Amino acid sequence: MYLTSRLAGGLAMCAISSPVAAQAINESEAAELRAQIAALKAQVERLEARLGSAPPPLAQAPAAQSTAAQPPATPPSSETTSIAWKGGPVFSKGAASFKVKGRIQYDAGMLATPHSVQDRAKGYSNELRRLRLGGEGQLGGGFGYKLELELSDNSVDLVDTFIGYEKGKWLVTLGNQNAFQSLDELISDTGGSVMERAAFTDAFGFERRLGLSAQYRSGLLLAQAGIFSDSADSLTNDADGPDGGDENNSYGVDGRIVLAPKLGKTQLHFGLSGHWRDFQRLSETPQRYRQRAYLHSANSRFLSTPRIAADGETHYGAEFAGVRGPLWWAGEAHWLRVSRPGLADPTFFGGYGEVGYVLTGESRGYRNGIFGIVKPARPVGSGGWGALQATLRYDYLSLNDRDIVGGTQNAIIAALVWTPVEYLRFNVNYARLDYSDAAILAGGRKDYGVDVIAWRAELDF
Repeated sequence: MYLTSRLAGGLAMCAISSPVAAQAINESEAAELRAQIAALKAQVERLEARLGSAPPPLAQAPAAQSTAAQPPATPPSSETTSIAWKGGPVFSKGAASFKVKGRIQYDAGMLATPHSVQDRAKGYSNELRRLRLGGEGQLGGGFGYKLELELSDNSVDLVDTFIGYEKGKWLVTLGNQNAFQSLDELISDTGGSVMERAAFTDAFGFERRLGLSAQYRSGLLLAQAGIFSDSADSLTNDADGPDGGDENNSYGVDGRIVLAPKLGKTQLHFGLSGHWRDFQRLSETPQRYRQRAYLHSANSRFLSTPRIAADGETHYGAEFAGVRGPLWWAGEAHWLRVSRPGLADPTFFGGYGEVGYVLTGESRGYRNGIFGIVKPARPVGSGGWGALQATLRYDYLSLNDRDIVGGTQNAIIAALVWTPVEYLRFNVNYARLDYSDAAILAGGRKDYGVDVIAWRAELDF
């Protein structure tokens, strides 16, 4: 209507405002002119109506019409490299993948002993317990690998370093790996409920060793077995003699079987393990079994046997554990018999029992016959303050048998672990250890107790 009024108004102004036209046009001509203007106005209104119902010109077409003719987006190719994040970068391309792995652990603590104990281990100590870097991945066709180097005690060691092949229910592994010796030993040191593993695992020399192993997993059954030589760092050629290089031809056979039934919401764990080792030329050097006072940075051994002339070991253990919601429990018993040619064989014993609870309500992970970590449901930065777990453990070790006196330990350990976000943990422990026949004297006494307060910060990805 704007166009109509403008055009009609313009024509009327021309007819009325011109003095010459007003004098020349008589009354009848003026009436005829007004009729023509009205007709013209009606035509303009009809034209506007037609323009209002017409489709918009091509230049003003909706965006959907302009893109309708474009070809569909090409789906990503299976050969495209993708990057994900799981504490560290994970690269994937088809069936192949690679994940960067790392670990940092800083430990500190106080060891309080009777004043009469004259040993430099007491008091405050701290250390960079572990600095680990490596990676793991898949190559396709069921083949995978893992390679980790660790700086610990001012030396660089190989940790998990192996090649694996998995097909169906079977997993075959070749390289430096854990030898299925104990539930507590197999749990990651960043997934444990307390800072240090059970005393018997260190005293009995549990460690990773070079070997070939096979695992079978089916339902509630897990069976593991392997043949192993010695640890990778014990086989280096940087020294002659029975402690390293080609002189170390020791070997052993290890096996473990686990039944993990689930009863409602309760996950149970029953395990048995057996181990046999022939020292071979290592028997030329007497063996010794010993253990620290819980705190790793305090390096003195409060329990220690004299050196034993032995040609091998046989040991076996039993495991029982379970988890139900935020509650878990675990216990083990392990016996180690030292073979002494011409003498009676001593048998040493160690075990522990623990109960734990996640105060923030999460559940401790369990998979493939071992406990895992606690993942916070509400991490710091996402409306929560992370996960908090508490553990109470009793830890026993006896290195006394036959004519061997290495001492006994009765320990109570309490621990709090705070996980503010996944991959980061802070650990605070208190331990009371009572000794009999201790290797370090307290003013001539062998029976006394020590107290330990320890803490750890750890990052693992």
